[in-house]
Amino acid sequence: MLEFNGRPITWPCDNGTVDGVAFTRTFANTNTTYWWPRRKDDGNTYADSGQTQRQLPRGGQPNGHANVDRRVYIIGSGNIGKLLAHSLAGLPNRPPITLLLHQQYLIELWRKEGQGIELITDGVAETRTGYDVELVLPIHHSQTGTTSLSRDSDASEINDGNEDIDPGPLIHNLIVTTKAQHTIFALSAVKDRLTHESTILFLQNGMGVVEEVNEKIFPDIETRPNYVLGITTHGVYPKSSFSAVHAGFGTTALALISRYPLAGPIVPTKQRDWARSSRYLLRTITRTPVLAAVGFSETDMMQLQLEKVAINAIINPLTVMFDCQNGDLLYNYRITRTMRLLLSEISLVVRSLPELEGIPNVKLRFAPDRLENLVVDTAGKTFQNISSMLQDVRNGKETEIDYINGYIVSRGEQMGIKCVMNYMLTQMVKGKQQMAAREIDDYVPFGPTKGIRA
Repeated sequence: MLEFNGRPITWPCDNGTVDGVAFTRTFANTNTTYWWPRRKDDGNTYADSGQTQRQLPRGGQPNGHANVDRRVYIIGSGNIGKLLAHSLAGLPNRPPITLLLHQQYLIELWRKEGQGIELITDGVAETRTGYDVELVLPIHHSQTGTTSLSRDSDASEINDGNEDIDPGPLIHNLIVTTKAQHTIFALSAVKDRLTHESTILFLQNGMGVVEEVNEKIFPDIETRPNYVLGITTHGVYPKSSFSAVHAGFGTTALALISRYPLAGPIVPTKQRDWARSSRYLLRTITRTPVLAAVGFSETDMMQLQLEKVAINAIINPLTVMFDCQNGDLLYNYRITRTMRLLLSEISLVVRSLPELEGIPNVKLRFAPDRLENLVVDTAGKTFQNISSMLQDVRNGKETEIDYINGYIVSRGEQMGIKCVMNYMLTQMVKGKQQMAAREIDDYVPFGPTKGIRA
């Protein structure tokens, strides 16, 4: 236990003061002298008020602990990615931030638009700069010479024949804000820079991403990075490539995910300890006022995710099929009947999940009537919004439907539950997206096309 004047201090401590004395963490790869309080339970001496400055060894901290790298990497330049980068840059003693961009034209736009991120809140624009930018591309070339992002591809296909390429510096703190369907290829570009001491924060819509990452990117449970799951209710929509409008304030929920299954074999307690990078990343996010972040247990996070999936599984695909704003789904008897059919399947699947067995009030929390109230409430609060799925379809882009309604269908199949309504809606959204993409690309079929059936 670290103490100062009889008061306990978390080791290692964040920047701050106790009784007027400054405390600062030491970080590697710097030439700065840092202040540390005196630790009572070992024989080492650290500088405190009235003492001589002493710089800790560059290679580590007392008792052999590795230094915590402060740099935060963000992959995904969408709405939430811009909100996160802008919010973190506003912190006192802000961490170094590197934006990982996946296309060369984004680098050119970054330079052209002033090398900063603009966030507009209540009509007031604020631009923050000082970011580092890095281009990262999965090295996977198709016959046309382009890089494709597909959830059906395996990471082993990437970087074939390019083992000698320097992957770059290690990444200890990574935040992923890409669309769920692009996660595999986004991570494949930096997977060689992540270690078992790294932490990845997934801040995305949908469910099933982590399981897919474990299967295709990090199959070894001992060497895979640590995971933090997050969901946010902030409303953000784009203005330009590096400008966004913060339309609605919300909250952010975070949860550390155990490396070992909670219901699996017993492992030594030390192996369940959270990585230092995980604790640092959580502290950094939760001390960012704009994000209003709160930590939850793994089980509570799963229930929060399932509630959001249930809401998105109704609003997103139905707005796509009716090509309407969220509020247009309300006060329509036929649409309400459709909602209830979908929600009955979702409720049955969620209440049957083995992960939630024995948890109090699950049956009531995920009852069809309560889920319907959540959907109606959300649609009412966002009645003028265009859902992100509808925006993607209008632009001919792949949607997250496989991680929303598709997740419900796949989990239902595992338990022998047929979710025919959700399966039908999933296929209809995919079909409409394909139609929109063909219109945008001026698609003209000249004959039978592989993979397309009548």
